[in-house]
Amino acid sequence: MNDAARPDPDALLAELRAQEAQAQRGKLRIYFGASAGVGKTWAMLSAAQRERAGGRDVVIGVVETHGRSETAALLAGLETLALRQVPYRSRTLAEFDLDGALARKPVVLLVDELAHSNAPGSRHAKRWQDVQELLAAGIEVWSALNVQHLESLNGTVGAITGVRVHETVPDTVLDEADEVVLVDVTPDELTARLAAGKVYLPQQAERAAQNFFRKGNLIALREIALRRTAEHVEDDVRGWRIEQSGRGGEAGPPAWNTSGAILACVGPHEGAGQTVRTAARLAGQLNVRWHAAYVETPRLQRLEAPQRDRILAMLQLAEELGAETAVLTGENVAEALAAQAQRLNCATLVVGRPEPAQGWRRGWPQRVLARELARHAEGIDIVEAARADSSRRLAPPRPGRRGTSDVEDSDRPHARWPGYAWAAASCVAVTLLATPLAGRLELANIVMLFLLGVVGVAMRFGRGPAAFAALLNVAAFDFFFVSPRLSFAVSDVQYLVTFAVMLGVGLLVGQLTAGLRFAAGVSTSRERRAQSLFELTRELSAALETSQVVQLGADAVQGHFGGRALVLVTDANDRLATPAEPPPGFDPSVADWTFRQGQPAGLATATLAAQPWHYVPLKAPMRVRGVLALEPAQPRWLMIPEQAQQLDTLARQIAIALERVHYVDVAQQAVVEMESERLRNALLGAISHDVRTPLTALIALAESLQAPPGVGGVDRPAVARAIVVQAHQLHALVNNLLDMARLESGIAGGAVQLRREWQSVEEVVGAAIRAARPALGEMMVRTELPPDLPLVEFDAVLIERVLVNLLENAGKYGAAPVVVSARTTERSLLLGVRDHGPGLPAALKGREQTLFDKFTRGQAESATPGVGLGLAICKAVVGAHGGEIAAANAVDGGAEFTVTLPRREAPSAEETV
Repeated sequence: MNDAARPDPDALLAELRAQEAQAQRGKLRIYFGASAGVGKTWAMLSAAQRERAGGRDVVIGVVETHGRSETAALLAGLETLALRQVPYRSRTLAEFDLDGALARKPVVLLVDELAHSNAPGSRHAKRWQDVQELLAAGIEVWSALNVQHLESLNGTVGAITGVRVHETVPDTVLDEADEVVLVDVTPDELTARLAAGKVYLPQQAERAAQNFFRKGNLIALREIALRRTAEHVEDDVRGWRIEQSGRGGEAGPPAWNTSGAILACVGPHEGAGQTVRTAARLAGQLNVRWHAAYVETPRLQRLEAPQRDRILAMLQLAEELGAETAVLTGENVAEALAAQAQRLNCATLVVGRPEPAQGWRRGWPQRVLARELARHAEGIDIVEAARADSSRRLAPPRPGRRGTSDVEDSDRPHARWPGYAWAAASCVAVTLLATPLAGRLELANIVMLFLLGVVGVAMRFGRGPAAFAALLNVAAFDFFFVSPRLSFAVSDVQYLVTFAVMLGVGLLVGQLTAGLRFAAGVSTSRERRAQSLFELTRELSAALETSQVVQLGADAVQGHFGGRALVLVTDANDRLATPAEPPPGFDPSVADWTFRQGQPAGLATATLAAQPWHYVPLKAPMRVRGVLALEPAQPRWLMIPEQAQQLDTLARQIAIALERVHYVDVAQQAVVEMESERLRNALLGAISHDVRTPLTALIALAESLQAPPGVGGVDRPAVARAIVVQAHQLHALVNNLLDMARLESGIAGGAVQLRREWQSVEEVVGAAIRAARPALGEMMVRTELPPDLPLVEFDAVLIERVLVNLLENAGKYGAAPVVVSARTTERSLLLGVRDHGPGLPAALKGREQTLFDKFTRGQAESATPGVGLGLAICKAVVGAHGGEIAAANAVDGGAEFTVTLPRREAPSAEETV
C-alpha cells in the first residue's frame, strides 16, 4: 500500500472522537425566513404534528402564536411545558423553563423565537444559549429565526429597512445547525397576509406596512434570506466533499484547500461593530478563519472609560462571531496590524471607513489607515467596510469599568491635572535652581537644566504634561534668563532659533520618554504573566499529590489576579467536591454546572453573569478534572483578551497536572495490584505443593495406622516417626508464613518491636544449630567463633530465627560442611553461614538481592520443599535491627550469606548490675 495514501491514525482518531461527540449531541433544526409572518412557526408546528403522529416524543417548550388562530390550532395534542415566572420591576415575565426541559428531556423540543432575550436573572442572557445547553444534553431542538436577527447582517438590514434590530443571534448558530428549513413567500402574498390581520393586529399592521413591510424592504430581505440559505447549503456540500476526501482512495473527490485568514481591525470609533460584522460575513463566505485585533497606542491608552468599554464590546462581538481576538500595543497602528497579519498568515485586512473631517479639519491632510496599511503590507488585500448607522449599539460589558491594554491600572492616570500641576512645579523649581547660577553658567547649560526637567515630567506623567512643561520652560527661559530679563522681548533674533530648538527638543524628548515608559509598562505586564506561568509550571512538575496541585494552582491564580481563588476537584464518586464552608458569593451550583457542561460561567461570561465569581472548567486532554473559581480583585481584567488567555492557560496547566497525578495514582495502583496478584499466585503455587505434600503424607500414614495390629506388616514406630517429620515440615511452613505476616504488619505499623538485650553470640549460634538439626540431618556443621567475642545487643529470638533459616537453606541447597562464623569490628557484628555446595545459580549473578524477595527460590523448579519465605524473613529481621544481609558465591565454591548488625560497646559489669 502506498504510504501517501495510508490514513493518518491521529486524524482517524480525531474523526472518531468528533463523530462520537456529534452522536451524543442533539440536532438543531432552524425554520428560517425573511421576516415575520412568512409562516415559520406554522411550518414548525405542522412538522411537529406529523412527528407526533409517527410516534415520536415531541414537546413544546415555548411557542409564540402572536394571536394567529391558524397557528394556535396546531398546538392541539402537543404536550406543552409550563413557563417559568420571573419577577422583574414590579411585574412578572413568563420565560422558557430550561431546567424543566432538561428534566423532561423529550426527543424533540420546540423552542420558538431563537433571538429572544431572556429576563434578567436567567441562567443565560439569550435564548439561543438555552438551546445550546439543550443540544449538549442530547435533545433535538426545533426553532425559528428571521434573517434580520443574524448578527453579521444587523447593519445591512438596518440600512435597508431603517429599523434598528437589537435582538441578534451569532452567525455560528445558523452555520452549525444540522437542518435549515427555508420558509418563503412572495412579498405580495406577505403584504396580503399583513392586510388580512394574519401577521399583526390591525393597528400594528398599519404601522408595519408603512415602515418595515414595504415591498422594497421585503424583496431585499427575501434576497438576503435566499442567499444565506444557499451559503448554508454550500457549506454542507463543502463539508461532504472534505469528509469524502479524508477517507482516501482514488474515487473520492478532492477537498478544496483554503488558505489565508482575515484580520478585522477594531478601533475606538462607533463603526467598528460593522467592521467586525463585515469580516465575519466575509470569512463565512470564503470558509476561512478570521481574527480581530485592537491596537492600543499611548494616545489611545488615555481614552475615557465609555470608549474603552465600547472597544471591549467590539472584541466580545468578534468572539461571539467566531474570531480569535487580541489586544496589541505599539506606537504605530498600521505597523502593529501589518505585523499581526503576517504572523497569522492573513490574506485580507478589513478596516473601517474613516469618518469625514468636520470644520477646519477639512483642509488639513488626514492620515488614512488603509493607505498606511498598504504601505506596510503590500501583499495583503485591504477591504474597507462601510459605516452602518442603523446597526444596533453594543451594550458595554458587565463587570464595571475596564481597561484594554497590557499596562497595569496603576500606570493609567485617572486624573490629568496633577501631571500638569507637577509640570508647572518642575518649571518653577528649575527656574529657582538656575537663577543663582545665571552669572556662572552659559545659557546653553541652563537650557540643559530645563530639558532635564522635561525628561523627568515625561517619565512620570506622560506626553501631555511633558509638552506643557516644554512650553513653560521656553517661556521661563525667555523671561528670566534672556536679555532683556523679566520681559518676553528678545533683543537678539538668534534666540528665536534657541527657543524653537529648545521647544522641539523638549517635545521630542518628552515624546520618546513617554513612549519608553509606555513600552516598559507593557513589557512589565507581559513579563509578569510569563513569570507567573513559568513558576506555576515549575512547581506543578514536582507535585505528586492532588492536594499539592490544588494548593499550588489556587496560589498561582490568586497571586496573578488578586482576590480569592479555589481549585475544586472531584471526589471518589466523580462528583465535584465543594468546600464545606464556601466563601461569600461562591455558588456551588454554578461550579457544578461548569463542571458538567465544560463551559465557563459566572462573572464576565454570558451564563449567570450576575455572579461575583468566575468559574472555569479544568479541561485536561482526556476529560474535565475540576473547576477553577476566581473572584478577581479587578473584575474588568477578565474582559481583556490577554488576561482571559492567561487565566485559560493557568487553568489548562492545573488540569494537566491533575490528570498527571491521577494517572500516576492509577499506575501505582496497577503496580500494587500486579504485585499482589504475583504474590497470591506464588503463595498459592507454593502452598499447593508444600502444604499438600505433607498433608497427603499425613493422611496416608494416618490411614495406615487404622489397620489392626499385625495386619499388613505396618511398622507403627516408623510410621509415627514419619508423621512427626511431616508435621514438623508443615509446622515450619506455617511458622514462616506467620513470621512473615507478623514482620510485615510490624513494618507497616511503623516498626517491628524488638526485645534488645545484651546477648552472647556463641549461645545464639549454638541454639540455632540445635534448632536446625532436624533439617540438616547428618550434615556436618563447623563453627568459627573467636574466643573473645564480646556481648552484642540484639533480639536473641529473632537473630536465632535468622541463623536457623540460613542453616536450613544450606541444608536444602548446599553440601557439607556448613560453616558458621562470627567476628566483630569497631561498629558492627558480622555473622556468616557458608556451605560447600554448587553455590548460587549463574542466572542470579549481579542480582543476588532478589533472593531475599518474598516467594523467591534459588531454583524455580525443584523437588526441595519450601515456599521462598526463609530468606525474606531474614532480610526483614536484619532490617529491623538496622543491619544488612548479603549473598555471594565463596571463592573456593559454595554459597555464603553474611549478616551485618550494628553494635556498640558493651557496658561494664557495674553498669550491668
